[in-house]
Amino acid sequence: MAPRKIDLRGRDFISDLDFSVEEVEAVLDLAARLKKEYRSGKPHSKEFMLRDKTLALLFFFTSTRTRGSFEAGMAQLGGHAAFIDSDTTQIAHGDTAKEIGQIFGRYFNGIAIRQCDWGVGNRYINEVAQHSPVPVLNMQCDVYHPFQILADLMTLREHKGKDLRGKKIAVSWAYAASYQKPISVPQSLIIQLTRFGMDVVLAHPPEYKLMPEILQLAEENAKASGGSFTITHDMDEAFKDADAVYPKSWGALLTTTDPNESAEIGKRYKDWICDERRMRLAKPDAIYMHCLPADRGLEVTDAVIDGPQSVVYEQAENRLHVQKAVMVMTLGSYVHVLSSSKRAKRKAKPPARKTTRAR
Repeated sequence: MAPRKIDLRGRDFISDLDFSVEEVEAVLDLAARLKKEYRSGKPHSKEFMLRDKTLALLFFFTSTRTRGSFEAGMAQLGGHAAFIDSDTTQIAHGDTAKEIGQIFGRYFNGIAIRQCDWGVGNRYINEVAQHSPVPVLNMQCDVYHPFQILADLMTLREHKGKDLRGKKIAVSWAYAASYQKPISVPQSLIIQLTRFGMDVVLAHPPEYKLMPEILQLAEENAKASGGSFTITHDMDEAFKDADAVYPKSWGALLTTTDPNESAEIGKRYKDWICDERRMRLAKPDAIYMHCLPADRGLEVTDAVIDGPQSVVYEQAENRLHVQKAVMVMTLGSYVHVLSSSKRAKRKAKPPARKTTRAR
């Protein structure tokens, strides 16, 4: 069997399913190589460098890890990332998505966007991509957070092995009082992790449901990969015998878009917290995951997030490496060669590529 080339040059990455399972694995393999080089303290290999390449970082929503990791990553690869705040541009005074795609697509080698407004973000990013001559990367929208989940996959592979089939992960809602957080992280988790044969359990109170299209995709992906996807309204049940737990807050956006009403609903479920008792329900070697920032004392106790089972800082670091891998493969000239032995090991065929946009 001849080696297969994974060529992502010029590709957008907006939905988690924009890359096939094989392409995601290529990204993760490259991310591991980049991480090893980075940890060595030496400059990256010439084949990975993005010298003189530029990336627009357009933010409509606040950021800590995303902005920091993209800016650092581009600098480490020899390129430049330009931070652009939507509030301080003419976007606030009439620049359309078409104009941003056309104009930034002529200034930059790539456009990365974070736009999380419910019913707006995903549609906006796709419209920019429709008119952009360069790759458009989704730094988070109202439907997806694909780079976060690539980092989560990388972290899971580091702790649970590259073959994640049969490993159980609990993706659970948790209480927080800060604001009505986007639903994009749990949605991306359930549609991406089910592609890798994991047993994914989604837990949430009845009011905190996810988009039905996303749930259907998760079911289809699990069926195709040999994994499973189940939903429960019992946090304890989700945690039982889990290999990994991922409890975080998200808004009741499919129940109400009123933040005050959502806050009142949330108060009914203050006991949905990841504490030491719940961690004991999972396997002894289970890992605690969170995309950060976490509402300490509400979503999770200090003893858990700062404890030996927590991998949150590794997740945060891995954002840097997976993002560099995608930038190298979409903005640069690097083409990944997948060995025939690796191809032969894959038993499950990836599901057909599908995407969904917020309505």
